[in-house]
Amino acid sequence: MHSDAGSPWWLRAAAWMGLAFMHLPIAVIAMYAFNTESSSFSFPLQGFTLEWFGKTYARQDVRDAVWLSLKIAAQATLLAMLLGTMASAALYKAQFFGKETVTLLFILPIALPGIVTGIALLSAYKLAGLESGILTIVTGHATFCIVVVYNNVIARFRRTSPSMLEASMDLGADGFQTFRYVILPNIATALLAGGMLAFALSFDEIIVTTFTAGSERTLPIWLLNQLSKPRDTPITNVVALMVMLMTALPILGAYYLTRDTDSVAGSGK
Repeated sequence: MHSDAGSPWWLRAAAWMGLAFMHLPIAVIAMYAFNTESSSFSFPLQGFTLEWFGKTYARQDVRDAVWLSLKIAAQATLLAMLLGTMASAALYKAQFFGKETVTLLFILPIALPGIVTGIALLSAYKLAGLESGILTIVTGHATFCIVVVYNNVIARFRRTSPSMLEASMDLGADGFQTFRYVILPNIATALLAGGMLAFALSFDEIIVTTFTAGSERTLPIWLLNQLSKPRDTPITNVVALMVMLMTALPILGAYYLTRDTDSVAGSGK
């Protein structure tokens, strides 16, 4: 039996089971970040404490890794927003032979396995004579962050009425004024949402970072190294919870920014 207005009960149950399966590991990490047990994962929990959060904050290596990841994610996001917006503006109306190939090249870095992208970037950096460091990490992250900005912005460009741009030029606005007062307000939420998604992708990226970081230790690399240190399990749990929160918040923000923007002022089909 099922309601005429909704899905069958078994389909809803399957959906909830799928959600539980995906989010149960996150819930486990969140619980153990507050556990009083210091050496292992024991169930039931031995008690509730905030001690590990204070100890985590006191760790200089954790603070350095967080700051490095934030700095890299911010730079990669700004670069992706700039290049992704320029690419979408250039391609959304243009018609030329090979356009689909160019579009595929933009999407390819995020579609390829991370290890392939990482090896390719490392080879390119070596050919260019670049030493691995912050610059190589930022440019490596930007290669796949561009995709989310590009996809968001080009979708908004396609819903922006060309008559608005024509009216702006007819009224005497130059290219910069048209961009500032007409184009930017129309693509602002899509651009911001793409930037937030790019930040989340960059902040927790580890595979590409492993090939491009050299001696730098971002937060995901720090977490990977912690797997061989069972005595630091409580600290690792707290840091993992921080990473999940700092990744989830931009994604939720991007969702709320774009969920009601199917029709924007002046949009056209």
